[in-house]
Order: sequence, then structure tokens, then C-alpha cells
Amino acid sequence: MREMPRTIPRLVWLALPLAYLLYFYRLDGVGLVGPDEPRYAAVAHEMALSGDSVTPRLWGQPWFEKPPLLYWMTATGFRLGLGPENAPRLPVALVAVAFLAFYAWMLAREFGARAAGIATLILGTCFGWVGFSQIGVPDLLLTATFSGGMLLSLPWIAKRDTRPLPAVSALFGLAVLAKGLVPLVLALPLASRGRIRDLLRLPVLAVFLVVALPWYLLCYLRNGGEFLNVFFWQHHVARFVSGGLMHVQSVWFYLPIFAAGLLPWTPLAVLLVRRGVWKDSRRVFLLLWVLWGLLFFSISANKLPGYILPLFPGAAALLALRIEEAADSRPWLAACAALLVALPLAAQVLPSAVADGLLHAARPHFEWTWVLPIAIAAAVWLLGDRRFAATAMIAVCATAGVVYLKIVTVPDLDRLASARSLWRRVEARADHTCVDNIQRNWRYGLNYYSVTPLPDCSAAPKPLEIRQSANEPPQLVSASSSRYRHPELGLPRNR
Repeated sequence: MREMPRTIPRLVWLALPLAYLLYFYRLDGVGLVGPDEPRYAAVAHEMALSGDSVTPRLWGQPWFEKPPLLYWMTATGFRLGLGPENAPRLPVALVAVAFLAFYAWMLAREFGARAAGIATLILGTCFGWVGFSQIGVPDLLLTATFSGGMLLSLPWIAKRDTRPLPAVSALFGLAVLAKGLVPLVLALPLASRGRIRDLLRLPVLAVFLVVALPWYLLCYLRNGGEFLNVFFWQHHVARFVSGGLMHVQSVWFYLPIFAAGLLPWTPLAVLLVRRGVWKDSRRVFLLLWVLWGLLFFSISANKLPGYILPLFPGAAALLALRIEEAADSRPWLAACAALLVALPLAAQVLPSAVADGLLHAARPHFEWTWVLPIAIAAAVWLLGDRRFAATAMIAVCATAGVVYLKIVTVPDLDRLASARSLWRRVEARADHTCVDNIQRNWRYGLNYYSVTPLPDCSAAPKPLEIRQSANEPPQLVSASSSRYRHPELGLPRNR
């Protein structure tokens, strides 16, 4: 274990403005998006109103898809008056930043300050980490708790130092409260080389049970077999072996997802195949962490991009170690700088991709911002062997690109992908409005912002209807005409 160097405060002074711009700037600029974010927030809102922290409820009905850690944190946000966007998102963003601070500290102890600083800049600015830090879903909470436990186990991996194991156990307990039993499967690399005996010792196991077990036991006692069937069978076993949830993808699905999530640092992955770096048991452990996770999620029937987020901290640490030891880092880091072009590209594509899927996204057109990454790559090359400085330059430019992305895309994202702007048009006429046939992500979002869901038009006809045409956001129209928008609302005609 290495001594903590005196240069760490320099990284802190760099990290503070980057953290604000990446994780907190315009955090509420877009309303809740997709089907999941508004559902999780709605469950937490009901939990805050009812005071029942045991049984998750979605619009009055028990809902056992996920365990409660995200709900508890979001409900606390509602009780503090953070608002409909910040209550679900701010806790996730805070956890993202807190984990990065822990990540830098832990890696500095194990591998030195420069490797820790490079790894933290890589993880903190990669697209996957930044993206999932901005939405109120449990993937980042799982990643922080699970990865915290994996990192704390490094002294045990290297020297069989068992002192950190109770803290490791507590973090795994929190991970189980974040997303069920998945982190226990992902932690299987800890069981190699006969180490499982240390993990099963009574003091270590007791800490895990004290943290994780009470909610599961209370939820079962209150809800019985329904909780066991829905939570464990449907959303653990069936989700893994069956395509019933309609998220079936090919076995190769996560390779491009992993590469895209690492952007702009993806070229560094090539360095992992070089020989002579796997004598250190800690590095082998980090590699097994990533490879086992990719294998496990790849053989699962249902696949979503956020599932592999827990692999990114281990991957970023490996990338940092390899770039620090590379004979010539310039071509690799220059390639990373060139890939910053993905940010201005995303600024054009992102709103329609989120709204309608990547296959239906608008095609990008050339802009002058596409040239800037070439200049950044040239500057990185000119820095020569100053690897931390080059990494920091790319991280600063990536942050500027994310800020640009937020400024440019926020209005369109709010209009095309969130029900917030729709609800603002509907709110004053809610008593006279029903919902016709709209996509589920819009329905969930509208239910969240209305709190009391608007009725279906088939069950309770109203003078105004919310309808949706293919590949268009829902619109408020008069029930008397299917061809025209309601004339009093000043909305354009359907085409």
C-alpha cells in the first residue's frame, strides 16, 4: 500500500468545477424521461406521502420490480422539497460524485496518485458514467455500492488483509438494496483462490445480513408470496432466462455498448491485450471483475445498456494503469481526444434518439465544432509524455462538450422525450382531458406529473384528448375531431 501523496489537492481543485458542470449543471433542465425514471420517482413520491418505507407502491398498487434504496433516497428528496426533477436525480448525482472521491482515494492507496488521478478522470468523464448520473434510476447506485465493496477488497486480494471485509460486506448489503441479488453474482471473482472462507465468517456475514435482510423480511411479512413471486422469480430468474420482458438482444449486444459507454476513452482498451502486466493479483482481480460481468450479462436473455455500468470502475482503473505504463502514450490519448467529436454529433442526434430510438434518430450534418477535436488531439500530442496533463486536458474538453450538449439539447429533449412540457399545456384543463392511445413512456411520465393519473378516453370520455401519432410527441386535441388540434389551444394541425 502506497503513501498518500501531497499532490492530491491539485486534483481536487480540478475536480470541483468539473464535477459541478458534469453532474449538477442543468440537472433539472429536462423533465423525467423514458418509462423507468417517472415510475421510480412516482413510487418514491407515494412512499414520501404515505410514510410507508417497506412496500413500494405505483399509483396505489404494490410494485415489486426493484428494492428500495433509490426510493428511500428519492423520498427523502421529496420531503426536503427538492422538486419533481431534483428529488429523483440529485441523490444519484451526489452518489456519483461521492463515489469518484472514494475511487480516487482508494486507487491512490493501492496504485499511486497519478494512476488514481487518471482513472478518476477517465471514469468521471466517460459517457456511461456521466449519462447514468443524470437520471433517477438505480444503476448508478448499484455501481457505487458494489464497486465500493470491490475496491475495498483490494488489500485483502493482495495481502489477505481481512480488516476491510466488514465494510465490504456492508457495501454489498447496500448493493442488494439497490438492485437485488445481481451484485452477489457479479462479486464471484472474490471467491477465487479459496478466499470464500473469509467472506463467510460470522462477523462479516452478520454485517451483510444486518444491512440487507430487514427490508426483504419486512416486505415478505407484509405482502407474502406475491412479493417472492414478482421480485425473485419474475425479476431475477425469469428476467435472466426468458424474453418475456421484451428486452432480448444478441449475445454480442454489450460489446458496442461497452465501447460506447467508455467514450472518449475507448481506444485505451487496446492496451489491455498487451502482455506482462498480469502478475499483480489486484490487476487480475480487476480484469476478472470486468470480464465476468460482461460474460454474465451477455448470456442473460434480457439486456439493457445500464446493466453493465458496474463494470466501468474496474475497467477505468485498468485503463489508467496501462496508459501510465505505455511506452508512448501519445497515439492512444490523441485518439481519445479525436473521439470527442462524438459530443457535437450527439448534440444533433440525442433528442430524437431518446424519443424514438437510435434507428429513427435524425442524421447529423456537418458543423464547425466537428473540427475542434482534431486541434485537441494535436495539443495532446504536443504535451509529449506528460500523461496526467494530457488526460486532464481531454477531461476538461469532454466537460466543455457535455455542457455544450446540455445547452443545445435541453429544449428539444424536454419537448420530444419528456411529458413535463405536455403536462404544462394540459394542467389547466386536466379536468376536461382524457388519454387516448399513447406510448407507455409518455403515459408513465404524464401519470407522474399529474400525480393522479388522467382517465383513459375509452373509460371516461372528455372534451379534450391526448393522442399520439407514430414518431411524434403526444398532442392535446379536441375529442370532436381526429384531424385537427383543439382550436382554442393554438396548436398546429396534424399532417
